[in-house]
Amino acid sequence: MKLATYRYQDALRVGQWDERTQTVRGLLLDGSPVAELVPLIVDADRLSRCTVAGHSLPIAGVELLAPIPRPARNIFCVGKNYMNHAREFSRSGFDAGQSAPADAIPDCPIVFTKPPETVIPHGHPVWSGAGVTDGLDYEVELAVIIGKGGRGIRKVDAMKHVWGYTIINDVTARDWQKKHKQWFLGKSFDTFCPMGPVAVTADEIDVANLDVKCWINGELRQNANTRDLIFDVPTIIETIAAGITLYPGDIIATGTPEGVGIGFNPPKFLRTGDRMALEITGLGRLENQIQ
Repeated sequence: MKLATYRYQDALRVGQWDERTQTVRGLLLDGSPVAELVPLIVDADRLSRCTVAGHSLPIAGVELLAPIPRPARNIFCVGKNYMNHAREFSRSGFDAGQSAPADAIPDCPIVFTKPPETVIPHGHPVWSGAGVTDGLDYEVELAVIIGKGGRGIRKVDAMKHVWGYTIINDVTARDWQKKHKQWFLGKSFDTFCPMGPVAVTADEIDVANLDVKCWINGELRQNANTRDLIFDVPTIIETIAAGITLYPGDIIATGTPEGVGIGFNPPKFLRTGDRMALEITGLGRLENQIQ
């Protein structure tokens, strides 16, 4: 099921998204409109009991929000998780954590976080960072939404803990990433995590075979498949949950493929007015403009 969170007539709603007709039909639980997605994730029985409103609304007639507008805690992110991107990052000169060529390909998942305040929905502007950064970059990423929490989750059981998926744009200030020799600050400016447009339940997605694409001003920059991940979703979940309890509604971004701005010579950094369009098989199209 494809689910959208939106505002209609000053009220928050969760509805079933129809990508073909670009419409949404509100979910009802015991006859009342559903206002938040996370309670449906926490209790799977709630979603199974939901019915769908008889009338549909055009997406253009509602204010679309991120599927989880403000996550309860930081978004987990994985760096250098596609082989070719790890190599382009190594060549770029922006990988402050690399001390030798052998460091280009990680032996274990590299995990950092982005705060909830970074999250914005499809269609909302991304801050250019004018006066703060001159190295604004884009990263299309598959994001996992945790459904069943836990700690010490084994790889063999990890997919039982996945509720669904969405798209994330891991916007990055590369100069800050390099200067501070860590990734949190440069990836955590306000608006640096566009998310959406929808959340899709895991039963509709073959996570091992998804095309992952990003266009900048209509130019295809990133074009890969989740087959190319260095560390797959079960490995990532096992790694994070080894010592950290995961909770329903937690979000894990799985890394970006090659083709980011710093992969070009000279780098193709984002500028005010640039339009980013991200697509992942079955998850829709996430578009935002630099402002």
